[in-house]
Amino acid sequence: MKAMARLMFGLMVFPTLLSALPVAARADEWPQWLGPKRDGEWRETGILDKFPEGGPKVRWRTPIGAGYSGPVVVGARVYVTDRMLAEGAKNPANSFDTKTEVPGKERVLCLSDKTGEPLWKHEYDCSYRVSYAIGPRATPIVDDGRVYTLGTMGKLLCLDAAKGTVIWSKDLVADCKAPVPMWGFAASPLIDGDNLICLVGGKDHVVVAFDKKTGDEKWHALSVGNEIGYCPPVIYTFGGKRQLIIWHPESVNGLNPDNGEVYWSQPFAVRANLTIPTPRQDGDRLFLTSFYNGSMMLKFEGDKPAVVWRSKVASELPERTDTLNSIMPTPFLRGDYIYGICSYGELRCLHADDGKRVWMSLKATEVEDEKVRWANAFLVGHGERFFLFNEKGDLLIAKLTPKGYEEIDRAHILAPTDPSPGRLVAWSHPAFAHQSMYARNDKELVCVSLAK
Repeated sequence: MKAMARLMFGLMVFPTLLSALPVAARADEWPQWLGPKRDGEWRETGILDKFPEGGPKVRWRTPIGAGYSGPVVVGARVYVTDRMLAEGAKNPANSFDTKTEVPGKERVLCLSDKTGEPLWKHEYDCSYRVSYAIGPRATPIVDDGRVYTLGTMGKLLCLDAAKGTVIWSKDLVADCKAPVPMWGFAASPLIDGDNLICLVGGKDHVVVAFDKKTGDEKWHALSVGNEIGYCPPVIYTFGGKRQLIIWHPESVNGLNPDNGEVYWSQPFAVRANLTIPTPRQDGDRLFLTSFYNGSMMLKFEGDKPAVVWRSKVASELPERTDTLNSIMPTPFLRGDYIYGICSYGELRCLHADDGKRVWMSLKATEVEDEKVRWANAFLVGHGERFFLFNEKGDLLIAKLTPKGYEEIDRAHILAPTDPSPGRLVAWSHPAFAHQSMYARNDKELVCVSLAK
């Protein structure tokens, strides 16, 4: 139980939207999980080729509280969520403890993109009873003058993005009868038209679409025997049909995003409810990866899929994994190849057609051998290269090709501060906007310039 419990944090990571653009945003903004198109691609130009001597210029640093949620950047404002412990309160020494109630406040912060100075904050009491009781997991989403946030214990908020005033709120536990997942609510919500789509939980309520303006429920769908998992919802087009992809611990499903009608369901049972990395699309293929149960590749004929291949070994141990066993970071499916971080920090390249390994490297996560469980780096594509932010707080520029890992440069950006996995880590996905990177630990949010 301890082994399964430790593994999942940074989920927000966790979690690829090529066929639909749910948020009206410019290429130089980062309004939601994985960026403007929800695909982990940074499309700005004028970005440096290598870091200057001493590393990238720090535009600003500002103190914040703890959390795993990533920042988002829209216009002249930066939004992030965090948590402040109540006076005298401490998180459990055992990071797997889900019974001890830890009092504190969750906060939504709005900062100036120019200076990092706070413009407004909204806070509310929130006692934690989850494993890894650090802070919020789900990255906010900004759309049409509103910012939406989902807290660890199920507080769903719609705030005025300029003022921070509450437009509407939901308590997923009280209002929707949803059980709190072991590691809290972590799947970053998705906006599609007038709908705010969330993983919720409860009978027939794995996924719920709320009216983004009022919070009223529009539709709900899917049931699961246990927890809902942690995978962010995405929308892709297969066979000319827009499909909402919902991956929960029993199956991956394609739904009509307008009304929740289930088009198809493909069994893919996952141990410990660890559906975390965002599913990736390339053409008529859909790729999924999990920590214990490995990977599965689906291919669509028309608007429904069939299994092309899946992992044969249900083990996360490096000497046994046969494909890709990601715990947090979203992989990349690019043409004939897959790139992603495996169970113990191995950056791997796989053949997309059969899942067979092409190469492996430990350089990105900076571990000396395959013994560091959940060693992590988040991948962001930028043209033909990648920016990788690893758990040690280093930013790397590299090329990933079938020939191997080619590191161009690296710089230390901020200190890892979270001791939960038994070592200090920074498990929060950064944002890339305004020719800059925005990254956080449990003490500060830093903005560094990546402009030429």
